Amino acid sequence: MKKKIIVAIADGLGDRPIQELGNLSPLQYANTPHLDQLASEGRTGLMDPIHPGITVGTDMGHTILFGHSSSQYPGRGPIEAAGVGLILEAGDIAFRCNFATVNDEGIVVDRRAGRIRQRTDELAQAINGYRIEDVEFLFKEATEHRAVLVMRGQDLSANISDSDPKAPNDGSPYKKVRALDSSPQAKRTAELLNRFLVEINQVLINHPVNIERQAKGLLPANFILTRGSGMMTEISHLGKDLGFTCAVVAGEDTVLGMAHLSGYDLFRDPSFTGNIDTNIELKARYALKAIRNHDLVYVHLKATDVMGHDNNPKGKVRAIEKFDKLLKLIMDDLPQNTLVALCADHSTPCEKGEHSGEPVPILIHGPGIFSDPVSSYDEVACSQGGLGRLTGHEFIWSLLDYLEVIPKQGN
Repeated sequence: MKKKIIVAIADGLGDRPIQELGNLSPLQYANTPHLDQLASEGRTGLMDPIHPGITVGTDMGHTILFGHSSSQYPGRGPIEAAGVGLILEAGDIAFRCNFATVNDEGIVVDRRAGRIRQRTDELAQAINGYRIEDVEFLFKEATEHRAVLVMRGQDLSANISDSDPKAPNDGSPYKKVRALDSSPQAKRTAELLNRFLVEINQVLINHPVNIERQAKGLLPANFILTRGSGMMTEISHLGKDLGFTCAVVAGEDTVLGMAHLSGYDLFRDPSFTGNIDTNIELKARYALKAIRNHDLVYVHLKATDVMGHDNNPKGKVRAIEKFDKLLKLIMDDLPQNTLVALCADHSTPCEKGEHSGEPVPILIHGPGIFSDPVSSYDEVACSQGGLGRLTGHEFIWSLLDYLEVIPKQGN
């Protein structure tokens, strides 16, 4: 019987030894009986998304995990736009954004506006369709504090800098956008975007949502930080090219955006949050439903990455234990001919609060898979596994080989 595969991704899973956890990583410290059982029965290893020491974002990590080469990366903005359903036209420039809090001097008090999660759609509506000269600014809320901005007009360029000072730089001023080349298009785009950021700051300051937030002692979402500018490029539909069907179960717009651009079917729900309260029961049901009619299914958990960014080791432990429960729910009703693979898109060490270039543990489990001596799923144990140390492309294409869709080389 032909095999199928469910790939479970714990975003930002990898970490470092943490003194608070007895010099163990959160993955080593967490109670993960189901992940460890998969390790003891399957084959394990480590994965570098691109190469050892190369740090990647969630966007690039999932470009690779969805089977593409890093050279096919379209830029974060177009991925995010696809994730929230914005249809880009030729010449559009797209950005990944955060709702943020700034003071009167332009100092970023909080890059995530207190991790705002509610009524961001009302804020987005207030600035969507804003125009400066002949350029229209399309704006759409995304997961929690995240959003997407699209500049639509003539003579624009994606070759401009970010306004986001990036973690861990709360307390620093936002960055004025600048052209990254000498073209008049890049200069014009930077100037218009800088004007937009200043002008919509005043719109957001006076918005009823922010007035209400301040009355409750919450941080106002009174600014937009931009990064990851990009102009849309074509992404190959790997499933169509190789002859397999694929679905993605996720709630994070970056992941959903890259899945959409890849031509994969999407399973999403409002209860799939980007945090530890995400609905793993429904994610498991969707993954098991999707695998009935698809050859390959990805199911994604974001909370592990969020806790790493928040420098929260105990929170990351809880997120990992939730990932363990997700796997139990999947394994309890797994079809007989289905493999399960575990991986992450990158490491997010708590001590750093940002992504790093360290490898992540990987695993393949199921019928026809050799086991190895490893009995726990963590960064150290998996380094001794039979898969060795693979790049992201090598790992994913090894999985595709089990689907019997990789063309034979030679005669």
